[in-house]
Amino acid sequence: MKDLLPLAEKVAVALIARKQTIGVAESSTGGLISAALLAVPGASAYFIGGGVIYTRDARRALMDIPDDAFRVPGMRSSSEPYAQLLATQIRERLGCDWGLSETGASGPSGNRYGDAAGHSCIAVAGPANEVMTLETGSGDRQQNMQVFAQTALTFLLKNFKN
Repeated sequence: MKDLLPLAEKVAVALIARKQTIGVAESSTGGLISAALLAVPGASAYFIGGGVIYTRDARRALMDIPDDAFRVPGMRSSSEPYAQLLATQIRERLGCDWGLSETGASGPSGNRYGDAAGHSCIAVAGPANEVMTLETGSGDRQQNMQVFAQTALTFLLKNFKN
């Protein structure tokens, strides 16, 4: 997590300067994004909350996303549409300025949807709405979790500039 702190500090400075808040919905990062943001002193000024949405049950209970939402073409876990839905939903449920989400397959193997280990979709919702897909090509679970979290924080920072 040490490597995430400089990015989290940049996010904190930007959010505080803008008087904005954030909520995080993450999956294969297992809470690393939230932990990094909370490790910065003064996090209560910008971090509203977050959740690790790792299973269907968590999605239903914590995000209030019904199974019917997956009838939309292209909507499945570990997809760009799902990442955007998570980011939008966490933002709306927590009433914050920004929603940040991550969903993917950290490894050592791929997921049941056919994505290889090292696949992650990351989205932001708020003043900017954008989604991206990352493929590390690695099956190293811990390394992928770290890279996914770093990429999510970097992606968020990029969207502050838009």
